[in-house]
Amino acid sequence: MLSSVVFGVLTACLGFASTAWCAPGPAASSKPPAPKLMTVYTTNGAIRGHMATDTSHVVAEYLGIPYAKPPVGDLRFAPPRRFVGNNSYEAAAFGSDCPLTASKPVNYPGFTPQAQRIVNYFSSAAGTPQSEDCLTLNIWTRGIAIVKKASTPVLVFFYGGRFTVGNTNTPFYNAKHLVDSQDMVVVTVNYRLNVFGFPGAPGQTQNLGLRDQRAAVRWVRDNIAGFGGDPSKIVIAGQSSGGVSVDYWAYAYPQDPIVHGIIAHSGNAFSFPSSTKARQEANWNTVVEAVNCTSSSTDDTMACMRKVDWHAIESAAAAIKPAKSNSVLRSIPSFWPTPDEDIVFEDYLGRTKDGRFAKIPILFGNNDNENGYYQISAFAQGIIPTEDQIKSFLLESFTCPVSFQAAARMKHKVSAYTYRYLADWNNTRLYPTSGAYHGVDLHMIFGGSADVSGLPTTVQQRELTKLMQKTWLAFCEDPWAGLAKIGWPPYNPNYESLVQLGLDNIPKAPKAGRPFFTVKPPFYDEPCDNVTMGALEIPAELLED
Repeated sequence: MLSSVVFGVLTACLGFASTAWCAPGPAASSKPPAPKLMTVYTTNGAIRGHMATDTSHVVAEYLGIPYAKPPVGDLRFAPPRRFVGNNSYEAAAFGSDCPLTASKPVNYPGFTPQAQRIVNYFSSAAGTPQSEDCLTLNIWTRGIAIVKKASTPVLVFFYGGRFTVGNTNTPFYNAKHLVDSQDMVVVTVNYRLNVFGFPGAPGQTQNLGLRDQRAAVRWVRDNIAGFGGDPSKIVIAGQSSGGVSVDYWAYAYPQDPIVHGIIAHSGNAFSFPSSTKARQEANWNTVVEAVNCTSSSTDDTMACMRKVDWHAIESAAAAIKPAKSNSVLRSIPSFWPTPDEDIVFEDYLGRTKDGRFAKIPILFGNNDNENGYYQISAFAQGIIPTEDQIKSFLLESFTCPVSFQAAARMKHKVSAYTYRYLADWNNTRLYPTSGAYHGVDLHMIFGGSADVSGLPTTVQQRELTKLMQKTWLAFCEDPWAGLAKIGWPPYNPNYESLVQLGLDNIPKAPKAGRPFFTVKPPFYDEPCDNVTMGALEIPAELLED
């Protein structure tokens, strides 16, 4: 309840049961007064936030909040444990990145001046600090939202990076611009990667990185009301392997999804080939041997692995070369989610056909020229793909998985929406023909393209950004019908239901009441009847046997 208000040169303080909000008295202005202190009481204790810079609204950000105990010592290679505290915490800086090995710079032909900067921010190569103590999340909310009823929709985002790299301490995923544009609460999450997140250790709990994600969403459910968010309106989203993660989620928690909607950018359960259990275990054993932890006893091996300096483990894991797949544009990471028949499964095809997934709406999409990013890492390996290889790659890993999953949802009477992003802006371009490459749509959602590239945006780019941000909010508010209400039709292969975002760099379609360009899905996916999706290919090592 409002405890006191004093105007002029005095201080205004708003006190609430779960929130304290104090600000200097306002001068005549349409913008709410900037608070000096925003404190939210959580299961961690009292968390103090601060103001985000460069926003038109009052946007509060809370950075580096622990959502699980640090996975160190006996908790290394163990499932996440709940974090509970009762101390005050200053959420002023991003937490450390989880251990990772960033790719080296590539001297790709025709790179634009901003290309390496964009790639570094996207691929965790900007030199941000790393630590095993990395299970943290970040929250952005309109400053005024935390003094209102907790009714704001919540978007929880998981980064991509092939489960090998990824971090939240990057302008790519800084949500201040998104929250400034749309009244929503946004959360980004650090989760364990590579050998630390997906170790493949025989007889041990698998898929720790995915379990970290679940722990983070539980924390959000339990605490987000204090930040103005509605715990019944949580949507999880992810890009690339983050998209795989959120699609896996629907199969892992069909009876208790917690969330009411899912957004999968450029990746789902059928997009990418995964390793075999045997290869995962072999890679684990390679790391064990490299750090001198080999023992006849599994318990002794794990005890040793929990004492070795994490840098040595990360270096040993990075020395293992990814396996080849059927496409020259995608390799198979050495450490990847492993079927454990608990939260990751062997037979996603059967589960999909039978409808054994959470019946919650989902938004699937991909970019028109995903290969524009993948060609950079292929070039570093001396590979220049042919046009046929590029065409197959796009169909196998993106176009066909999107249509297949959307059709499966439709069959089981679950709302599904699909998009293809096509815009190509000067300030986000990597080289003359990079086009709408992998990850470039995130500039529009988070609105940080100028921060990422260091170059200004155009009027049309800003208009498309605003449209996409408004659209994502509509889905988060009402995943079943929110998009349909603003002119985005649910997926149906017989109708113009696939939305083309940024077609010809035009922000909106010239149709009254329907701002989206639409096309029938077969315009892109007609060849899919004869395509084997990426996750269903036979791993290269089996082809060689």
